[in-house]
Amino acid sequence: MPLPFINLMKRSLLILFAIALACLWVLLGAAPAFAQAKTINYSNTNLENRDFANVDLVGGVFVSAEMRGTNFAGANMKGAILTKGNLLGADLTGTNLENALVDRVTLYKAKLTNAILIGATLSSSIFEEADITGADFTDAILDRYDLTQLCKRADGVNPKTGASTRESLGCR
Repeated sequence: MPLPFINLMKRSLLILFAIALACLWVLLGAAPAFAQAKTINYSNTNLENRDFANVDLVGGVFVSAEMRGTNFAGANMKGAILTKGNLLGADLTGTNLENALVDRVTLYKAKLTNAILIGATLSSSIFEEADITGADFTDAILDRYDLTQLCKRADGVNPKTGASTRESLGCR
């Protein structure tokens, strides 16, 4: 083989080797942008009647979790994801659900007394017979029907935020 051809092959191999090393370096150092050091994931789990009172569950994921009768009283669930969860009869008294995603969640007979739901997305959820006394819904996103139903029984003032439940819901 002629000498220029061998030199070209050596250069090509060196370039490929350098590219492979660069790709490996990038892949080994890559981390997802959404990763959190303490993310709690209880997706698709049975948490029925468990006690999470006063627990730090910030950013926790509870997608399709069974949480009937679970005690979350005083828990910090800021930014949590509770999509398709079942919180039938759960105790969320004084729970911080600020900016949480509570989408398609059953909150039938749940205790939301003095809960903080500031900026939470509460779409397509069931609030029948839920106790919302003193709950703060400031800037929360609710379906029109749910808003109408909640306004019928909205009462109290949240002891931490000072917001009236009726005013935070925008009841007339």
